[in-house]
Amino acid sequence: MFNMTKRLLIASTASFTLMAGSAWADGLMSIIVNNPSNPYWFTEGQVAKKTAEDMGYEANVSAHKGDTNTESKLIDTAITNKAKAIILDPANADGSIGAVRKAVAAGIPVIIINAEINQSGLAKAQLVSNNAQGAALGAMQWIESVGDSGNYVELFGAPSDNNAQTRSNGFKTVLSQYPDLVKVASEVANWDRTQGYTKMQSILQANPNIKGVISGNDDMALGAIAALKEAGKLSQVKVGGFDGSPDAAEAILNGEMEYTVLQPVATFAAEAIRQADNVIKTGSTGIDSEKQLFDCYLITSDNIKYYTSAFTLSKH
Repeated sequence: MFNMTKRLLIASTASFTLMAGSAWADGLMSIIVNNPSNPYWFTEGQVAKKTAEDMGYEANVSAHKGDTNTESKLIDTAITNKAKAIILDPANADGSIGAVRKAVAAGIPVIIINAEINQSGLAKAQLVSNNAQGAALGAMQWIESVGDSGNYVELFGAPSDNNAQTRSNGFKTVLSQYPDLVKVASEVANWDRTQGYTKMQSILQANPNIKGVISGNDDMALGAIAALKEAGKLSQVKVGGFDGSPDAAEAILNGEMEYTVLQPVATFAAEAIRQADNVIKTGSTGIDSEKQLFDCYLITSDNIKYYTSAFTLSKH
């Protein structure tokens, strides 16, 4: 099931940034994500694009890959193309504010998804996972898997993304209640699988007797799992992830990952388009608050059978 999902994700990447070929009645929705090589961001972009097209818009998806200069140029392109709205997963909590301000000054409403910007009142809405809730959920499951004592390590996401610190704080809130758990290393791996692998290799050299790895996302966790397998230590170390990616689901099925915390990216990516449509037609999203939190869900071997498609749990 998950291998098919991965093949579909890979096969579709080639056409990821192409605009729809025909003219649509309601104008252009410009969707800007981080990096579609990560299935989380790929799904975010594709769900938003399909939702927009189903509603009668032309839609294109582009990627800044965490670079604010690229992001700014993509905003310029959206302005030039007279986009009706911009759906943006920002590159940097502070560094993306200027690009959003530029779009707003051009009269284009912006809906922020997945990661926040550190200024309210610019974007029409900011739709994000409830990262604090999800981190606490994951940390409690991690304790159940690892136990309440021993050495562990944390893999931390990109510091430019507020989600990284929010998740780390959520982990700490739970794990700090267990004084016999000792965090012997915390490494920034920038949401990246290769960095998770190399950081885990270095950590193991200095700390060969760890019991667990708690990770800010699935890709870093999967990189750590690869390093642990290579070192012959995976059977001794429990690893937890965050995102709910198809690869993480596969790892849970294979007994290599203890759990992942599913972010409902497919849900809020579609909702962002619906709210953008409301803004275009009425001037308002229809929701009272700018920041909107979407609760996360825990995926373990107990409920993996309800994981029916990428980042989707059919029963929770």
